[in-house]
Amino acid sequence: MFKLFISDLHLEENRPDITDVFLRFLSEQAAQAEALYILGDFFEIWIGDDDLTPFNLLIINALRAATANGLPIFVMHGNRDFLLGKRFLQATGCALLPEEYVLDVYGTPILLMHGDTLCTEDKIYLKFRKKGRNRLLQTLFLWKKLAKRRLIAENYRLKSKAHTSTVPDSIMDVTQAEVARKMQQHHVQTLIHGHTHREAIHSFQLENKPATRFVLGPWHENGSVLVWDDSGKKEFKVLI
Repeated sequence: MFKLFISDLHLEENRPDITDVFLRFLSEQAAQAEALYILGDFFEIWIGDDDLTPFNLLIINALRAATANGLPIFVMHGNRDFLLGKRFLQATGCALLPEEYVLDVYGTPILLMHGDTLCTEDKIYLKFRKKGRNRLLQTLFLWKKLAKRRLIAENYRLKSKAHTSTVPDSIMDVTQAEVARKMQQHHVQTLIHGHTHREAIHSFQLENKPATRFVLGPWHENGSVLVWDDSGKKEFKVLI
């Protein structure tokens, strides 16, 4: 038995190569898993569950087929797709996880996060995040017509790219003190997250005990999945 963890696919219509990798992964490797966990930024952008473009329907139908065949799929909001809502969940059969979730993985408690809130030095992003998570502002945004929402989303994406291109790498990465604080808060020695696009396994000491932070890789070039089996083996695998 094994569980799969992925993040930061950034699926979008103009990247059919990545879409093909995901669809193949979903029907082949993931179909053999005990569960699949998608820790945010599954889509490059999500402007509402009513945005039923042919591309979005392709992904929705693929997820529905997988869950109907018995694969439990859990999704978490990222900074790109935090508007995934009830209609999406109902259409796909996926379950939504809170932004901080402790999962028992074969006897080991693991903290799952998207990872953006761990980047405490990126003050500009955190300010936007607070605004974007405001329920009233989300409701006002979703009341707008799809065409208007697309324009707003594209403007945000351009600003985001401009921001990330000028901010030092150190600011874009997680803050170790915040990592330790969150892990202590949830009483875990293991954390899995995405967001930073820096696939790695970090080992450190937390309260004088060994601790591990798994950073999931992005799917900009190849697919990346963390496989955790019931023997305790954990490894990243590249999907082409």
